[in-house]
Amino acid sequence: MTSLTHEIWPGSPLPAGARPTADGTNFSLWSRVAERVELCLFPEGGDEIRLDLPANTDHRWHGFVPGVGPGMRYGYRVHGPYSPGIGHRCNPNKLLLDPYARAIDGAFTWDPAVRDFDGDYRADVPSHADSAQFVPRGVVVDPSFDWAGDTHPRTPWDDTVIVEVHVKGFTKQHPDVPTELRGTYAGLAHDAAIAHLTALGVTAVELLPVQAFLTEPTVAARGQVNYWGYNPIAWFAPHSAYAHARDPQGVVDEFKGMVKHLHAAGIEVILDVVYNHTAELGAIGPTVSLRGIDNEAYYRLARDDRHHNVNYTGCGNTVDLRVPGTLALVMDSLRYLVTDCHVDGFRFDLATSLGRTDHGFAADAAFLAAMHQDPVMSAVKLIAEPWDLGLDGYQLGRFPPPWAEWNDRFRDTARDYWRGIDETLPEVAARLAGSEDVFAHTGRGPLSSINLVTAHDGFTLRDLVSYDDKHNEPNGEDSRDGHDDNRSWNCGVEGPTDDAAVLALRARQQRNLLATLLLSQGVPMLLAGDELGRTQLGNNNAYCIDSELTWLDWDGKDEGLLTYVQGLIAYRRAHPVFRRRHWLVGRLGHDERAYDTAWLTRAGQEMSEADWQVGTSKSMQVFLNGQAIKRRGDRGEPVADSSYLLLLNANTDERRFVLAGGVFGNAWQLVLDTADGLPPADREVVPAGVEVTLTHHHLMLLRRVEAH
Repeated sequence: MTSLTHEIWPGSPLPAGARPTADGTNFSLWSRVAERVELCLFPEGGDEIRLDLPANTDHRWHGFVPGVGPGMRYGYRVHGPYSPGIGHRCNPNKLLLDPYARAIDGAFTWDPAVRDFDGDYRADVPSHADSAQFVPRGVVVDPSFDWAGDTHPRTPWDDTVIVEVHVKGFTKQHPDVPTELRGTYAGLAHDAAIAHLTALGVTAVELLPVQAFLTEPTVAARGQVNYWGYNPIAWFAPHSAYAHARDPQGVVDEFKGMVKHLHAAGIEVILDVVYNHTAELGAIGPTVSLRGIDNEAYYRLARDDRHHNVNYTGCGNTVDLRVPGTLALVMDSLRYLVTDCHVDGFRFDLATSLGRTDHGFAADAAFLAAMHQDPVMSAVKLIAEPWDLGLDGYQLGRFPPPWAEWNDRFRDTARDYWRGIDETLPEVAARLAGSEDVFAHTGRGPLSSINLVTAHDGFTLRDLVSYDDKHNEPNGEDSRDGHDDNRSWNCGVEGPTDDAAVLALRARQQRNLLATLLLSQGVPMLLAGDELGRTQLGNNNAYCIDSELTWLDWDGKDEGLLTYVQGLIAYRRAHPVFRRRHWLVGRLGHDERAYDTAWLTRAGQEMSEADWQVGTSKSMQVFLNGQAIKRRGDRGEPVADSSYLLLLNANTDERRFVLAGGVFGNAWQLVLDTADGLPPADREVVPAGVEVTLTHHHLMLLRRVEAH
């Protein structure tokens, strides 16, 4: 270590983190337990310089260093009690990453020095090995960026169609993206990538984690990486491996540039964020940041043995949002991503853990209350993954307004229905109608339901109709990992086949599932690559696979399926009858002729209670009245649409349907037929009362017209 060469002044406790000015940089770090904090500077080409932060205001240790500006690498060493048995793990031999760092530099290397203990972790003996050479450092960043001309699309929920995208996997093999940009933020911002998204018709990308993350030691030991990114270490910093730029400032600017380019195309950017745990993992994990700054404040600890973390996440630790300083860190990170990076919304991984109090999940928990009242956060799209791994962790439908939620009941019902499971008809009707039974009790509408059939976690759509069992051998865990309850159906043959009948059924099943997704009330979310017919060869947990198996295969895309999906999305967006803001009520008042929706038998008659109770029934007609949409346009004008008849047959053999007549219509024009694979378009007109035959696993959509 060189001799001291820098002055340090008291500076200011706020803002937190490293904030450069024209004269230097202010540094501030929150810790309730610290007794002394050293700021560690790493000048280019020089040795570490340690400066004691000279002031402490309300647990914020702070100092201003003249002459230090953007580009400076830095970290902290926190002096204080080391007694893991009561929750304290301060060890100044460990270089710690600023949780407010806007960028980070340097690789993490798994070495014994990154642990804060020697020998048995229960012995409370601190490690004296210095970790500096094995851990990344924060970087002071210039916050300025040219946002001129940028406008948030602010797409209304009822017009929103989301696609879940992996930044690297989306463009890594894209033939029209320059080689050097493939797999990067700049690659996703490239005209060729954006052209696909706009042609597809989606309004938002939901990016798998892009906050800086680490690979778990067990995964690294197998020579693999954490591909999905659900192992964060810095909540303000973009993951540098996804950037074409090599310098940290360039990484930040490239990420912002990606957001700006997507906005210019009318596409919102939603980030999948992980605030439920960090890469410091469990009791024997690395000490890289929060653990060494104030372990007891940042993490939930076991009551009976505070060596151990409470593990609601399955990843070793749980962030404790009951603590004001921890809550402030998370809220500041989210606001930064919105105000400084212009992000449009967030999907919160294992969101139940964020709403846990001392007594379990509560809709008025500190974090959820903070989000509700915050003028920045309450104005963006908020999506919860409404479960975690703790007791009573499944909380679908229990988040408060304005939250939307991933609806796994939609996913499971759609899969079960189309693979022919008995007693699914009432359930599929509820999902088609927006899941009122799940969300209405909190005062929310159908747009609270984020409908999905597939996501990153599980089978791709093509694999969902091609495999009965998972095939996760490449993961190196003897296929013990991943879900066993996939609710998939291989259509008669496991995996690849040349059987024409099986291939035709698989293609129809993909179209059935996509039509169910995009014609249901609620907000649809697609998995990127499903529109191309992407396969992972039956791997349903490819979190550690960074290869052609997980990258989108643009050369092998299914052109027919892509055209079908493009047409289906365009049709949904053109017709508000499929994306209502209010719940369907069925019969409207006492007028027996007026309905906003009706559930009909194959004979075209209203379903009776007895009809709903026939467990083997897997077919019905659904009437949707486009003249009974309970909303008005931006200028107060009534919103009206065509009316439709949706025919569904998930039986294993063909069924005959009598097209509904009377109050429902006197003629119907075929719009969509999943047996022919074509996108929605006006086709032949059929009078009401005519009998039509649907083959097995078959869907049709017809539009009401006047008979000539």
